[in-house]
Amino acid sequence: MVAIVVVRALSQESLQPGAEEAVHLEVDTAALARRFAQAITYPTISNQDRSDLDHVAFLGLHDHFAASYPLVHEQLVLEKVNDLSLLYTWHGRDPALAPVLLMGHQDVVPVIPGTENDWLQPPFGGVIEDGVVWGRGALDDKSSVVAILEATELLLAEGFQPERTIYLAFGHDEEVGGPEGAGRIAELFEERGIGPFAFVLDEGGAIADGMIPGVQGKVAIVGIAEKGFISLELKVEGDGGHSSAPPEHTNIGILAAAIGKLENDQFAPRLDGASLEMFRYLTPEMPFAGKAVLANLWLFKPIVVRLMLGDQMTAAMVRTTTAATIFNGGVKDNVLPIDATAVVNFRILPGDTKATLTERVREVIDDDRVQIRDISSSSDPSAVSSPDGPAFAMLGKTLRQVVGDDVLITPYLVVGGTDAKYYSGKSPAVFRFLPIIIGADGMKLAHGTNERVGVDSLAIAVRYMHQFIRNTDELPE
Repeated sequence: MVAIVVVRALSQESLQPGAEEAVHLEVDTAALARRFAQAITYPTISNQDRSDLDHVAFLGLHDHFAASYPLVHEQLVLEKVNDLSLLYTWHGRDPALAPVLLMGHQDVVPVIPGTENDWLQPPFGGVIEDGVVWGRGALDDKSSVVAILEATELLLAEGFQPERTIYLAFGHDEEVGGPEGAGRIAELFEERGIGPFAFVLDEGGAIADGMIPGVQGKVAIVGIAEKGFISLELKVEGDGGHSSAPPEHTNIGILAAAIGKLENDQFAPRLDGASLEMFRYLTPEMPFAGKAVLANLWLFKPIVVRLMLGDQMTAAMVRTTTAATIFNGGVKDNVLPIDATAVVNFRILPGDTKATLTERVREVIDDDRVQIRDISSSSDPSAVSSPDGPAFAMLGKTLRQVVGDDVLITPYLVVGGTDAKYYSGKSPAVFRFLPIIIGADGMKLAHGTNERVGVDSLAIAVRYMHQFIRNTDELPE
């Protein structure tokens, strides 16, 4: 057994792309920072109840784009979908070729009320300080939108026209599931007979700096699939009354017990699919000890899974997660509430579905007093795009050309959700990646306090998109 473990560890061959000649693009970082910071100042917020969309903010952002990227708005065809989503068409030289779709979203999550003073800079101030742009949306996801528009403007100034048609799609409601933005755009493509796409690229991956255990340096993590999404409302209704004569179990108590059951009976973990692909790519790059373990998952998988369950982020890669996020009940300390409600959000691992999840929730709670309903723009897990094809290879080539040979690339499972879910099955190559460099706190910043991005990192994203668009000409027919 020892011999088998050693031989398998030593036989691991690197799956990294070969060396590429560096491609350099001059980017006016000061001007880029100003344009990006201005985009941050528009509070394009998506609220949980989908109400109170600030149309003025979205339209102001649109006007800013039109003023900042005149060639894009002169030479590409712009459609506004449901008034606020943007769809640009960049006609290619050969309309017979399958098109490419580049995606991002304009909307941002709200700032949690009461935390405004915790921000070192105003969340919608668009402040540039010490080479960093501060504000809500800096990472999620105005960086994608601006990087794509900046790269397109530069290419148009160079007189470039792509071989195949390229669509730029920027939804306005991704943070609440995207049905009116990306969902409607996907429907338009279907109605017009556009597709399948040669390549779909959305947000969802980044360059992780020092975040991958056992791997030194930077790793570009490229989403090849994403988990499903569903939010279930749990509701208990019954008689109210005076708190001095309560029943044995109040509505709040029944609801709390139901949530306790869900948290105490988590979904079983599985290491397969996209997460297993990540290990396949990273194992050859690890020191011998790491190789010995990961090259022999037939022996060590239970240990690896147990270790992954010990960390919040890696645990999300191997199980369907359960997160109680909203709890409401009661209006006064001496009044029994007539009803109590809670929302539990689940991120669904490929292999599970919305239907199987909901049935399991009913079985675990096992209480007819608890009403359960889906209140979200729910979705099943996406299909998995292969990291072994020419599209993923083109991502790696572009990375080497722009960022350098010292950055590793690996597929991974996106544990959140993106608008790319609407194109699952509509392209053999649906990937989620933008080369923004993030450290250990990067994941928390995306929806958290003091969200920000470095200007140099943003410039890398612009260079990457510029070269990526050029490289789409090399995709096979």
